[in-house]
Amino acid sequence: MSLTSINADLLKTAFISGANNLSNNKEYINELNVFPVPDGDTGTNMTLTIMAAASEVEAISDLSMAKLSKAISSGSLRGARGNSGVILSQIFRGFCKDIKDKNELGLEDIASGFTRSVETAYKAVMKPKEGTILTVARGMAEKAVELLSTEDDIAEYVEKIIEYGEEVLAQTPEMLPVLKEAGVVDSGGQGLIEVVKGILKGLKGEAVGLIDGAPVQLARGAGVLDDIPKARPTYEMGSGKEDISTADIKFGYCTEFIILLDRELSNSEVEGIKEYLLSIGDSLVCVADDELVKIHVHTNHPGRAFEKGLEYGQLTRCKVDNMREEHSERVLIENEKRKAEEQEAAFKQIKAERSKAQPVVKKVHDEPPKKYGFVAIASGEGLVEIFTEVGVDYVIHGGQTMNPSTDDILSAINNVNAENVYILPNNKNIILAANQARSICEDKEIYVVETKSIPQGISAMLAYNEALEPEDNFQMMKEAFSEVKTGEVTFAIRDTSVDGKEIRKNNIMGITDDGIKAVGEKVHDVTLDVLAEMVDEDSGMISVYYGEDTTEEDAEKLRAELAEKFDDLEIDVRYGGQPIYYYILSVE
Repeated sequence: MSLTSINADLLKTAFISGANNLSNNKEYINELNVFPVPDGDTGTNMTLTIMAAASEVEAISDLSMAKLSKAISSGSLRGARGNSGVILSQIFRGFCKDIKDKNELGLEDIASGFTRSVETAYKAVMKPKEGTILTVARGMAEKAVELLSTEDDIAEYVEKIIEYGEEVLAQTPEMLPVLKEAGVVDSGGQGLIEVVKGILKGLKGEAVGLIDGAPVQLARGAGVLDDIPKARPTYEMGSGKEDISTADIKFGYCTEFIILLDRELSNSEVEGIKEYLLSIGDSLVCVADDELVKIHVHTNHPGRAFEKGLEYGQLTRCKVDNMREEHSERVLIENEKRKAEEQEAAFKQIKAERSKAQPVVKKVHDEPPKKYGFVAIASGEGLVEIFTEVGVDYVIHGGQTMNPSTDDILSAINNVNAENVYILPNNKNIILAANQARSICEDKEIYVVETKSIPQGISAMLAYNEALEPEDNFQMMKEAFSEVKTGEVTFAIRDTSVDGKEIRKNNIMGITDDGIKAVGEKVHDVTLDVLAEMVDEDSGMISVYYGEDTTEEDAEKLRAELAEKFDDLEIDVRYGGQPIYYYILSVE
C-alpha cells in the first residue's frame, strides 16, 4: 500500500525507531573514529543526543505535530553531546522548525524539512568541514529535492534518499585525508544514515526496538527488532592506526560542557563566547537557547574555556579528553609547549585588540594598522556598548535628529587605525554623509555598508569574517542586513494622516520598513501590534532594544508577553538607552 502522508503518530513511531537503530549501532559507529580523536565515542554521543529527544517525545500528551516538533528539537539540544551530537541536534531543530505547523507531511514537506535542517546545522558550526556529517546531510537534502518530480510513495522516496546518502558517505575519505589514511568513512555521517534507516523502518511498519537496555515504548506498541544492517563500508574498521601522526593536532584537549544560564543571552553575547573560544582553540560548536549553552571546542587550555562559561552561569556535563593520549601514548612535550606559547600570544593579541575597541578618540597610532576597522553611528549608552561588544572601534554619537556631519565621520575614520574601514550609518539620513566621507578619504579603503537602522548595523557586524577579503566581507555584511526587518516605537509630535491612519499628537506609533503599521495610546500595546505585523512564518528571532524612557520593568513585562505570544521564536531584550524611541525592534 502506498504511503502518501505522515501524521504525528506515525512520525513519532518513526523517530523512536530511528533513535533505537542508532543506539543498536553505536558501538560500530564508535569504531569508525580515527585521528584526531576528540570524540572517540561518536556513536555514544549521538545516541545520548537522540535518546534525550526520544524521552521527551514519549512524555507528550495530546500528540500533535507542533508538540512533537518541539519535543524533538528541545530534547536533542538539551541532551546533545560531542561535535556530531550537537550537529545532529541542529539537523533535528531545522527539520522540526520547518514542519511544526503541518498536520501531515507529504513529499514536499519532507524535502523542505531536509533543506532547512542542513541550513540550520551549517550555521551552528563556526568552520564547517566537508567530508563530515554535514556533507552527508547536505547530499541527502539535495537528493530529496531532486526526487520530488519522480516519486510519489514516501517509503520508496526515503529509501532512495538513504541510498544516495550512503554514496556520499562512501566519498568522505576522499574529502578528508585522515579518513582515507585510516581506511574508514566519517562516523558522524554513518550515525546519521543509521538514524534515517531506522526512521524508514518505522514508516514501513517495521519499527526498530533496542537490542539491550529498557526499550523506549513505541507509539504503536513495542517494535519488532530487525537485524542490524549488514552493509558495512569497504574500509577497515578501527579506532585508529598506530602509524597515524599526531603532529597535526594543534589543540590537544577536546573540551565539552553545558552552561546553565543565569539569564538569557543576547546574540552578541553568544557571538562573544564563540569569538573567545576560537581565540584559544578550534573545532568549535556552540549552540544556545534561552536556558543553556552547549559548547564543544578543541583547545590547549580547557580551564580557560570553563572560566569563560562561568561568567554566564553554572557548568554541568564537563568533559575533557586528551586527544594525543587517546590517539597515542606519545605526548610531544616540546611541540605542545611551543603551541601553548603561540596560543597564549594569540590570546594576548586578541585581548589587546579588544581593549582598543572602544568609542574613544585616539589621534596618534604607534602600532602598525590592522586589516579591518569599523565605525558605527548610534545613540544610547546600551547601543554603544553593544556595538563595541561586536567589534566596532569607534561609535559616533548620533542617529535620528542627530545626524553626524561628513567631518564627524572623517574624524572617526582617522581615529581608527586600520587599512580598511567599514562605516555603518544605521540611518538612511546618514548614508549620503558617509559616502561623502568615503570620497574624501585617501589613505584608507572605505566601505559604506548602507545600514538604515540599528538592528541592520548589528546584523552586518555579526556577518563580518576576518578570514575574508575586504570586498567579500562587504558583500557578506550587505547580504546579512538585507534580511533584517526593523521596527520602531515612538510618539507623534502633531496631528496628521499617514498611510490611511489618523494620528493625533502624542499618539504612540509603530513604524516598520514599510511605514506606520500601528497607532494607539499605549506603548506596550502598539509594540505588540507592530511586531505582529513584522513576524511571519520564516521568522526565527525577535530582538528588542529599550530606550531611555522605558523602564526595565516594562521591558521585562514585554519580554514575558512576547515569549508567550511567539513561543516558537527566540526573544532577546536588551537595554539600548536610545532617546526618542521607546523600543527599537528587529525580526530575523
